[in-house]
Amino acid sequence: MDVLNYGKTFLHDVLTRVVPRNFFRNRLASMPISEFRKKKLLYIFNVFFDVNQSGTIDKKDFELAIEKICSLRGWAPGSDQYKKTYDSMIQIWDGLRQRADANQDGQVSVEEWASMWDEYAKNPGNALDWQNQYQRFMFDLEDASGDGSIDVEEFTSVCSCYGLEPQECREAFAKISGGQKEVNFQQFQSLWQQFFVSENPSDPGNFIFGKTKF
Repeated sequence: MDVLNYGKTFLHDVLTRVVPRNFFRNRLASMPISEFRKKKLLYIFNVFFDVNQSGTIDKKDFELAIEKICSLRGWAPGSDQYKKTYDSMIQIWDGLRQRADANQDGQVSVEEWASMWDEYAKNPGNALDWQNQYQRFMFDLEDASGDGSIDVEEFTSVCSCYGLEPQECREAFAKISGGQKEVNFQQFQSLWQQFFVSENPSDPGNFIFGKTKF
């Protein structure tokens, strides 16, 4: 199965899982976060982090993500790029676990996840180390050419790997880029912050993960 079809199958599985569609949203009902931001946080939780669809985030999800990413880029196990990716992702997991795993059960629940990002939204200029590291990791992953900027094909390649339709990814890129051909890291940082903070559905940062509607 090629990467694109794998991604489509994966996203279909996420969206049609046995757990009812409103299950996670109901668990966040008492949290003082807007419905719009809850939808965005749940989207990232379900599609980019809870890779094995267990309902929580754990180390295994990161190990599966490493396999997905290295397969996308053609980095074989044992190669320098594979090792670099593994080390980066496990560092990100350790940082996430240490901050968000309040009950220290080795898993991050959706409530712990939302609470952590709500704290970030209150002071995005004081992001945690792992949050900054993940932001940089995603930019470098999308910048396949290594030229310091992301174009529409690079962006689409990564986002479609997670199951989004390529056309939707291209539409999302047009929004985040403002119609320009490329997005540099400085622009990416601003868009990233906007995704987690914004209450305005039309803000371009809301589309940085490839989805155009929440």
